[in-house]
Amino acid sequence: MNQNNHQVTRIPVISPNGKPLMPTRPARARKWIKSGKAIGKRNKVGVFYVQLLREPSGYDTQKIVCGTDRGKAFTGIAFQSKLATIVLFHACLPGFYKSKKTSKDRQSVTGKMAKRTELRRTRRGKRINRKKPFKLRSHRQKRFSNRRQNKLPPSVKANREMELRILTEMSKIISIHEIRDESCGGSSSENGFGISPVTVGQEWFRAEASKIAAVVEIDSTDTGKYRNQLGLVKDKKDKSKQCPQTHANDAIALASTFFIQYKEFCTQKTHGHHWIGECVITKSPFIVITRPKLFRRKLHQENYSKGGVVKRQGGTITPFGLRSGDYVKTKRKGKTIRGWIGGFTNSGKTKNVSIYDHNWSRIGQFNPNNVKLIKRNSKLCVVT
Repeated sequence: MNQNNHQVTRIPVISPNGKPLMPTRPARARKWIKSGKAIGKRNKVGVFYVQLLREPSGYDTQKIVCGTDRGKAFTGIAFQSKLATIVLFHACLPGFYKSKKTSKDRQSVTGKMAKRTELRRTRRGKRINRKKPFKLRSHRQKRFSNRRQNKLPPSVKANREMELRILTEMSKIISIHEIRDESCGGSSSENGFGISPVTVGQEWFRAEASKIAAVVEIDSTDTGKYRNQLGLVKDKKDKSKQCPQTHANDAIALASTFFIQYKEFCTQKTHGHHWIGECVITKSPFIVITRPKLFRRKLHQENYSKGGVVKRQGGTITPFGLRSGDYVKTKRKGKTIRGWIGGFTNSGKTKNVSIYDHNWSRIGQFNPNNVKLIKRNSKLCVVT
């Protein structure tokens, strides 16, 4: 039940036909690759694993538990076994981006939906001839009542789908025994379906995640108790920091509830509570996952540019063989730069592409002839 920094993490292993096996140590994985017994790969969420080229000696696997610590804008996900921490994730959820602006961030799902509504209302208003009497105007006809549907808000659904995608990709290389999900409070069965979009989204996530492994709800009040017992640190001041102390450590604590318990004991002379079980926390890869902040293809921008020119906006295709969201690399002043394509300029004098980092801050504009494609757009920005 302690943290041992001297022990190393485990490398996921799959069989020749793609079945998850027991994870191994990095030294053994290197020997397999060097001797030609296995090949190294990396999945879509940035986790390195090896695939055997020969039949394994056995198919027995250790119990690996996934813990999910959910927040409004960030989620921590951890995969923990009894003797090692496999991998940690810090997911920056696309539904509600943190922004210093007073208005909604236009690159978040909520901001995009608000802007879409605004533009639709503007187009509807242009169709009405206000010179006619009100009864003769061409208003939009009354539609059916669409306010009683059992569906998630787009922002909440986008957040839960990102978490679910991480679990789906990891289940292909790790045999997940159980998923331990922190409770956010409330239940639609007890309080009604409209209690909270977050609660409804949580229940939808658990229903989908149960197709991967059994889902167990953990009381949020117990997270701190297990985190302190494991000797993990919690950063409560700024949860936007991309480090294990914000969300990933809580995810480890949630996963550890499968291996250790705080149980009551009673003897002839004394009684109380004590910790039983074993859970070792080791060094492990820490992966930050965001989503490219791309706009859908629109006819043009809302406002005119200088000279009455309306510029194009959105879309993913460039005339240089690259697509927005592609992971590329280039060089500047002898330094290798890696990032994601986020736009382009194609005029008579200038031809370049814009490269962004995983937080979608522009690194710079580069000549497309000097940009090399590493990986096509997977709708994720992954940094290890």
